[in-house]
Amino acid sequence: MYTKIQETASWLNERHSSRPEVAIILGTGLGSIADEIEPEVEISYKDIPHFPVSTVEGHEGKLIFGKYAGKDILAMKGRFHYYEGYSMQEVTFPVRVMHELGIKTLFVSNAAGGSNPTFHVGDLMIITDHINAFPENPLRGKNIPTGPRFPEMNGAYDAQLIQLADSIVKEQNISGVVHGVYYGTQGPSYETPAEYRAFHILGADAVGMSTVPEVIVARHSGIKVFGVSVITNMGLSDHPVSVSHEEVQQAGEQAGKRLKMIIKAMLCKL
Repeated sequence: MYTKIQETASWLNERHSSRPEVAIILGTGLGSIADEIEPEVEISYKDIPHFPVSTVEGHEGKLIFGKYAGKDILAMKGRFHYYEGYSMQEVTFPVRVMHELGIKTLFVSNAAGGSNPTFHVGDLMIITDHINAFPENPLRGKNIPTGPRFPEMNGAYDAQLIQLADSIVKEQNISGVVHGVYYGTQGPSYETPAEYRAFHILGADAVGMSTVPEVIVARHSGIKVFGVSVITNMGLSDHPVSVSHEEVQQAGEQAGKRLKMIIKAMLCKL
């Protein structure tokens, strides 16, 4: 696996001249951020050696090297999920490659269902911690020498980046921004009302099907993480409302405008 990671990184380095230290994973409904990137090169996942290919609607599936807010960045337009049938090592393969490419900071976004009754559809939840309910850990198996066998998960979401985001939200008076704990499940079925209630009792404010594996591998590799969930539906209520993938995408796209403001300002101040 480590040989494949190095081969992919070497292949990519031959096709771009920038040396980004920041990467952004654009989740469901948030791909419009890519429209503001000044691209140096865009590469389809299917053309990258050893890379998986995204199969989810709304995940375009390409890697973008370019400039955003004056910074060299690497952006993933579309991610991989455990429920697609990939192993955890395949799901997190791009993050491993990011480390080899010199990435120091990772911005990760996702769509999530709200399990905190004070939240609203369209809120941006800055992730302060997560609960890992996936059936497999991406570090299972032979340890890859980018980090220790037993990496520390305290502070998985960087406190300084969270403080920076909070200051920007206050300065720019951006509404609908909250803090919370993300509960990661394997999916692909949406949660039942009873599950939302159970997850909330366990301490979860939002529930989704991604992000946790990527964050674990990023921390194992020494990459700082800033995570945001777009609350696309509310599952914890007296009368839960059914939700479709299309509605999740629409809610994500609407909230994406405010998320772009935050990420752009953060990049300017890094």
